[in-house]
Amino acid sequence: MDSTQLHLPEPALRRLPWYLSYAKLALERGETTVSSTQIAKDIGVEASMVAKDLSYINVTGKTRVGYSTFTLIEVIETFLGFTETHKAFLFGVGRLGGALLQDNGLRQFGLEIIAAFDVKFELAGTNINHIPIHYIDRMNELRQQTGVDIGILTVPINQAQEVADMMIQADFKAIWNFTPIRIRVPNNIVVQNTSIYAHLAVMFNRLRMNP
Repeated sequence: MDSTQLHLPEPALRRLPWYLSYAKLALERGETTVSSTQIAKDIGVEASMVAKDLSYINVTGKTRVGYSTFTLIEVIETFLGFTETHKAFLFGVGRLGGALLQDNGLRQFGLEIIAAFDVKFELAGTNINHIPIHYIDRMNELRQQTGVDIGILTVPINQAQEVADMMIQADFKAIWNFTPIRIRVPNNIVVQNTSIYAHLAVMFNRLRMNP
C-alpha cells in the first residue's frame, strides 16, 4: 500500500468523494479547472482544508488557475479504487438488500455485486436486477469459484454475527455492515459500518437542538 494512503486521515478520506462529485459536476458544466475556494464554497468546508486534503494524494493546483478538472477526477478515482472492479456478495435480501441490488450506481464506484444469499428457500433461483439469489448454503461453493472476498451485510440484527462468522470462516477480507450492531471480527478483516439508523438518530437530535 502507498505510504501516502497509510497516513491519510480518515476525515480527509471521507471528503474525497465529495470533491470527486463536485469535479464531475463541474466537468458537465464545461469547467476545465476548479479552485479550492470554489469547491469549499459549494461543499461547505474551508478552502485550506480542501487544499490540504488534495495534497495528501499529490494533487497540486496552479496559482490563480486552480486544479485541472480532468486530473482531479482521474487522481481521486484512482486513489479511492473506483477505477477498479471489486466483486462482492450480498447477504440478506430484504428491503435494504434488495434496494442495494437495484442500485446500478455502485458499479460506477467500483463495486459489483455478483450474487446474493438468503435463508428464505423461496428466493433461491430468483434474481434482482439480473443478480442471482442463492440459498445461504451455496456461499462457500460460490466463494471458492469466484474468489470474492467482500461481503455486504444486510441481514436482520439477530443474524448479523452468525453471518459475519460465516464470512470469517470463508476468508472474506472485508465486510460492509449495514446492520445497526457492531460485529466482532479478527483484526485482519476490514469492516465498514454504515447504519442508516445511527444517521437518523443524529438528524433527529439536531432537529431537537435547532427548533
